Amino acid sequence: MYNEKMYGLGSKRSVIREIFEYAKVRGAQIGAENVFDFSIGNPSVPAPAIVNETIERLVKEIPAVELHGYTSAQGDKSVRDKIAANYTRRFGIKLSGDDLYMTVGAAASLTITMKAICNEGDEIIVFAPHFPEYSVFVANAGAKLVVLPSDDKMQPDFEALKKAINPRVRGLLINSPNNPSGVVYGEETIRKLTDILREKSKEFGEPIYLVSDEPYRELVYDADTVVPCVMAYYDNSIVCYSYSKSLSIPGERIGYIAVNPSATDAKAIYAAVCGAGRSLGFVCAPGLFQRVAAECDGMTADLSIYKRNRDIFYKGLTDCGFTCVYPDGAFYLFMKSPEEDVTAFCERAKKYELLLVNGESFGAKGWVRIAYCLKTETIERALPLFKKLAQEYGLCK
Repeated sequence: MYNEKMYGLGSKRSVIREIFEYAKVRGAQIGAENVFDFSIGNPSVPAPAIVNETIERLVKEIPAVELHGYTSAQGDKSVRDKIAANYTRRFGIKLSGDDLYMTVGAAASLTITMKAICNEGDEIIVFAPHFPEYSVFVANAGAKLVVLPSDDKMQPDFEALKKAINPRVRGLLINSPNNPSGVVYGEETIRKLTDILREKSKEFGEPIYLVSDEPYRELVYDADTVVPCVMAYYDNSIVCYSYSKSLSIPGERIGYIAVNPSATDAKAIYAAVCGAGRSLGFVCAPGLFQRVAAECDGMTADLSIYKRNRDIFYKGLTDCGFTCVYPDGAFYLFMKSPEEDVTAFCERAKKYELLLVNGESFGAKGWVRIAYCLKTETIERALPLFKKLAQEYGLCK
């Protein structure tokens, strides 16, 4: 016998992964250069040179047994202290290493956090569009994911949030810059959200946590775009971070959970995080890359390439007549399907070897996600094909 739920998850890939695998098969058939795979958020910009330099230095400086050995379950203390000190310097929040738990990337951060704050039957609220795997992480904690709408600019529906919060709601999970829309929640949005959470926490006599999923925190492209630090606006907040996108090291799986030291029962929450990590087997994140993360924290790959890709792609698609959400950050374009049947639209795009992700998996019917973390040349070669696709719908001449 086996677990039927786990069989269901393992026997069918996510929509994104299905397209990613299809692209590899199709590439073998007609040449990878002829397949335009916009499915997966795999950074195309190399890691900054300091990443490899730090690896080389650490390998030389630290004895192998120590470098490749176990760390504390929650992460090496010196690593956590260094990252916390840098967080304090950058955002003005007095974190200590004892507020941080090192993780195997953002997925582990979120899975652990959900397990730490939820009991069976609790609810976690998200706004559409949202990362599809949130439903898996929340269900793993025995909780229910409640999806609320956003407005036409992909900003939260505040009235819907007020109505949805009830005594079973344990937290609000946000992702800014957002995957899949690229939208950033600015200061006004964060203030409105946190005002509602405070009001409802007081009404029900229990803290409602704000969990901020921040793998794209550094990926913003316009001078006037600022990603607010949620800990500065709301005490009962938890940050889940990953270095996958900022440092272009997604395969190394390294990130952290930061518990706001001002949260109600902050030490107990942190202990629950440690307990959830133990329960799930997410202890002692990779030791070498804990140290690399600490040395490179706050640095980024060359984001100017993503900015150029965004500008070229957004202009190119809108010039073709497609409707797109303007992305302030991350590296995705959210484009409205020109026909109601989005599956049919994605299949038609395949005729031109354009592989797009149906937005329905993100909780947003009528939309597709397009990842632009590719080589600029690839995007430029794809635009004439998008134009041909647009012409089929009469969007342009």
